[in-house]
Amino acid sequence: MSLRLSTVILPYRRWHEGGRAAWQRAEDLGFHTAYTYDHLSWRTFRDGPWFGAVPTLTAAAAVTERMRLGTLVTSPNFRHPVTLAKELISLDDISGGRVTLGIGAGGTGFDATALGQEPWTPRERADRFGEFVPLLDRLLSEDSVSYEGDFYSAYEARNIPGCVQRPRLPFAVAATGPRGLRLAARYGQAWVTTGDPKLYENGTPEQSLQALRGQTERLADACAEQARDVNDLDKILLTGFTPDRAQPLQSLSAFVDFAGRHQELGFTEIAIHWPIPDSDFAADEKVFERIAVEALTQLA
Repeated sequence: MSLRLSTVILPYRRWHEGGRAAWQRAEDLGFHTAYTYDHLSWRTFRDGPWFGAVPTLTAAAAVTERMRLGTLVTSPNFRHPVTLAKELISLDDISGGRVTLGIGAGGTGFDATALGQEPWTPRERADRFGEFVPLLDRLLSEDSVSYEGDFYSAYEARNIPGCVQRPRLPFAVAATGPRGLRLAARYGQAWVTTGDPKLYENGTPEQSLQALRGQTERLADACAEQARDVNDLDKILLTGFTPDRAQPLQSLSAFVDFAGRHQELGFTEIAIHWPIPDSDFAADEKVFERIAVEALTQLA
């Protein structure tokens, strides 16, 4: 399968002060998908502007025509499946069926306590995620859903007329552990990883590739358990979190080398962050745009 190139546009700019222009430019550059983070705030951006993912994607849907749109990723930290499903069906309709839901178990960041709760343990996050994804699958696929679980409930929740994309919009499930990989294998149309977080600070690019190879092998095993061909799933690498995180956007040749090595592992989509000055995602915009326009041609 040929490689796709996507971007992640963080929602930190006012719509009329550069926000809209970035999404339109992403489409002009030919990105397959433009994603955004679904957080209430995030890391070093916490004390600055930060806007909601679904309204941002709705606005982006109104000013673009071809490019797919999505979250990378949504999590249960502050979402409920019933209300999220209604928003996603609306967004899928407004966009004309161009939405992908990136979804993960969430972490221990600011979202985890913004509603006043104690942070969930890793086990509880996994337990909630294991209930969240199947319920959301039903809510996006069925006209009426009733459900009573350990963490989430729905009572005659109506979602008519459903998604434009049938039987529902695609899920890109972020996972590295066994339970998450099983969810990706059963419910995902794509799988997402950022690599091995233990290698972020002191690992090497070679160690990262080996860790990613192991993740893809475990995904294949999870798919086999579901009697599913692992090649049915797109495999998305969200860049910026591997030991060589700064290298790929240094030059076109550096990106082509990076992308080629990961394509050999079976990745079908690479997502790069839209440059943000004075941040972990700072990059030369001219190099970034050249990568967007020329990289896939060199990888073909």
